[in-house]
Amino acid sequence: MKGAHTLVKTFAQLGVDVCFANPGTTEMPLVEAMDAIGGIRPVLCVFEGVCTGAADGYGRMTGRPAMVLLHLGPGLANGIANLHNARRARTPMLVVVGEHATWHRKYDPPLAMDIEALAGTFSGWQRTTARTADILKDATEAVYKAGQGQISTLILPYDLQLEEVPEYRTDAGTPECASVDAGMIERAAAGLKKAERPVLVLGSRTLRREGLLTAARIRAAAGCDLLAEAFPARMERGAGLPDVPRIHYLSEMAIDQLSRYDLLVFAGAQRPVSFFGYPNVPAELVGKDSQTIMLTEEGRDAGEALEALAEELKAPPAAPEDCLARPARMDLPTGPLSGEKICAILAALQPEGCIVVEEAITNSLMYHPLTAGSRPFTLLTLTGGSLGQGPPCAAGAAIACPGRQVINFQADGAALYTLQALWTQARERLNVITLICSNRSYDILKLELGRLGVFQPGPAASRLTDLSGVDWVRAGESMGVPSVSVRTAEDLAREFSRALDEQGPRLIEMVL
Repeated sequence: MKGAHTLVKTFAQLGVDVCFANPGTTEMPLVEAMDAIGGIRPVLCVFEGVCTGAADGYGRMTGRPAMVLLHLGPGLANGIANLHNARRARTPMLVVVGEHATWHRKYDPPLAMDIEALAGTFSGWQRTTARTADILKDATEAVYKAGQGQISTLILPYDLQLEEVPEYRTDAGTPECASVDAGMIERAAAGLKKAERPVLVLGSRTLRREGLLTAARIRAAAGCDLLAEAFPARMERGAGLPDVPRIHYLSEMAIDQLSRYDLLVFAGAQRPVSFFGYPNVPAELVGKDSQTIMLTEEGRDAGEALEALAEELKAPPAAPEDCLARPARMDLPTGPLSGEKICAILAALQPEGCIVVEEAITNSLMYHPLTAGSRPFTLLTLTGGSLGQGPPCAAGAAIACPGRQVINFQADGAALYTLQALWTQARERLNVITLICSNRSYDILKLELGRLGVFQPGPAASRLTDLSGVDWVRAGESMGVPSVSVRTAEDLAREFSRALDEQGPRLIEMVL
């Protein structure tokens, strides 16, 4: 069996069933192997940032790694922005990068690059396979390490893919989490009982349904507030779950939000820091007078620790009704569109069980508060702050969950980074509705200019924040996605409802 066949067969045997790919010459043996071996669904993405963003969405929804197949260093470089987001989300992922033949690298061919240096910026585990005999071992270890909630990067030279290797059975085993620290659980419980204004800050798997219900039980027992990390990888939301606000993005607002607490217990979340360093603004958003307790360390099961904390506090066996959000009746707004009206329409009309990928930036500020009483749904957010995550992440989520409606609530500037994801959505007939907030401006940059005291941008700043000239209807249709443009709340409600009744991808430009 050839080396490429060995890798594909190993991945398939270990549960990898989809590959988001933009291959080149050095990956052709792996492409042929997917035909010869079977078991892995190939999904072509016409930009590497779409491959990596889609694998991120897939991994967040399934908890299993998808394979990403990229061409040499330049292909990997094109995908790094969304690999950064995936690393921050702790998404399981397998990145396979083709490399020049081992004997050819010394000639420094045009596409030669330091792939290992690039991979080191995002990988939790990485390896360049040195011998054909090591392919099975390396592939097995890559799957095992990815299953621990990180990115595994395997760099595979072209000649090793073609060479014959012996075949033998492999078993990666099951990734294990470190056990819960009983002493830390006792300390957190004692702190919650003693504190006057405690809060439990949730992140990672504690924002899934079971974790949220456990947190509601803890709230009932300890009288603490609940908060979520600012940009959760995946969060369940809506009626029947506790209403958990997120930590504010803006540093000043987050400092004010957190200053009211004398104790912060972090479960699956990290201590929040400012996105950027601003003069006279603390980098750490938790005040020095507040006590903090990390319920779990990296690699430990935050969900298990949360359940142990509930037991230590003798919390009620079920979340009390008064700790859960009730279904809310939402009236649809009318008139010209605004960000707040878009949020209200989406919160009112989105179907139960949908997946909302939110990258609407400045126009989504009201969305989270408005969805407390929405029909239960799953929210995916921009974990690493690198723009262009929304459209490909939505595609990956749709492939992971074909029976669920996916909605990409999207800023126009961020969407331009990975517009090619619409082509993949059309080709794969994915049920993704893309809602483009078309304000034709980088408003987030105008906000940052305001921090500098610049409220009337000059000619250079205006040119560098202006996005006018994009025809989103034509852009969507050129990618094979039926598209419409709306300017009023009434038109948006009508077109969104119509899109929900259709199969396949749709795009709605919302002119602001």
